[in-house]
Amino acid sequence: MKKGYWISLYIKINSQENLKKYAETVTSIIKSYGGVPLVRGGNYETFNGKNFIRTVVWEFPSYEKAIKCHNSKEYQAGWSLAKDTTERHMQVIEGFNTE
Repeated sequence: MKKGYWISLYIKINSQENLKKYAETVTSIIKSYGGVPLVRGGNYETFNGKNFIRTVVWEFPSYEKAIKCHNSKEYQAGWSLAKDTTERHMQVIEGFNTE
């Protein structure tokens, strides 16, 4: 089974407080769907393209689980805490197996 990945590239954050509330609320929800955080902020250097101020990557056991988590009422309620003060590009992507 191919894994699924959430990749969120943050363009603008107008309220760190709202983003913190969002993260505190959704972390346990995402983990309940098997999500594992791979990247959550940290140092970065942009070499090409746009400069995103924050990058977050979650790995899921499957693409389907990643989509199900994103579309869940619980996650959407959590995202509502930050969506009006945060601009991001967010994708759910199916991984591939190299074995």
